[in-house]
Amino acid sequence: MNDNFRMVDTSQQSNVDINIDYARKNLVNLIYNQAILEGVVTTYENVNNILNSGQVNGMTSTDIMKVVNLKHAWEFVLDENVIMTEENFSFLSQINKLVLEGFYYNAGKVRSTPAKIGGTTWIPSIPIESQVVEELNGLLNSELDDVSLAIELLLYVMKRQIFIDGNKRTAVIFANHHLISRGLGIISIPSDSVEDYKKMLIMYYEGKDTDNIKKFLRDKCYISLKG
Repeated sequence: MNDNFRMVDTSQQSNVDINIDYARKNLVNLIYNQAILEGVVTTYENVNNILNSGQVNGMTSTDIMKVVNLKHAWEFVLDENVIMTEENFSFLSQINKLVLEGFYYNAGKVRSTPAKIGGTTWIPSIPIESQVVEELNGLLNSELDDVSLAIELLLYVMKRQIFIDGNKRTAVIFANHHLISRGLGIISIPSDSVEDYKKMLIMYYEGKDTDNIKKFLRDKCYISLKG
């Protein structure tokens, strides 16, 4: 078997299928929540229309493309030939390429320019690919339970600012691949809680609070689908 694929118990497979089906049926809501988190000016109706090739009003072409790219990235990770792919830096990079398709020639590559985060004076360091690979592998090989690990992966990618753009979008999809491929559910930050989440995220970036945001993600954003 290809080394990029993980063996799973057949008893888990039905849960994986349930998770994939749930994600596909709720894709509009998942992408709408991500779009709002990203600051895209849109409505649920517009996202639904974009995903279903309908008419869209009051959105820029840039924001429309962001939504379309999110659709492509979700379709990629939910594909039956991809869902059991082992998480690693290469897989994370592929998600970022899809999220940023048509925006940056260096999408999916570790950024080499400074990043500035709105709402804080904290500045993430320039990432070095070998260090990112080591840090990511350290998380993936940790003894955390899978839900806790998904939360850590999400927050790590957001804070590390690995890529030139799309880190939050990439982080959410990467973390969800981890959960869905194990039949454990979905993480989606509700659109009406985005402002609260962003405030907690700034605190997390600055190292002032690491507990509240993790509790928030588990209590308010995680949907268990384990049978």
